[in-house]
Amino acid sequence: MGEREITKKYTNGDLTVVWKPKLCTHSGICVQTLPEVYNPSEKPWIKAENASVEALKSQIGKCPSGALSYILENQDKETMGSFETKVEALPNGPLLVHGELKVTHSDGTIEMKKRATAFCRCGASDNKPYCDGTHKSIDFKA
Repeated sequence: MGEREITKKYTNGDLTVVWKPKLCTHSGICVQTLPEVYNPSEKPWIKAENASVEALKSQIGKCPSGALSYILENQDKETMGSFETKVEALPNGPLLVHGELKVTHSDGTIEMKKRATAFCRCGASDNKPYCDGTHKSIDFKA
């Protein structure tokens, strides 16, 4: 039997923040961007009610691991558009690809990714092709 993925949800009524702890690389971008929402020393550590929907969407879009995503409540299908694909090389860190992706792995398996996906640039990740945060411990510069 496969291991069940843990997913935690935190809502402000209009937007639900979805957090998948196993994907998190602990980059700290969430805490740095919205410290009034993300505080790892508190329970619950995410307080979605402390920020606007737009601020949450903007911050979640910067999550390099894809561990954070969101669900907009009361949104009809007509207002839901496809995401623009954007590629961003983070200084001394991963390659971020924002948007919906179809990733074909070296073993031929296919995985669908949505929103931000962090790809390893340093070559040291144990979770290739994805970033696992190892670039910090090897002092990767690029």
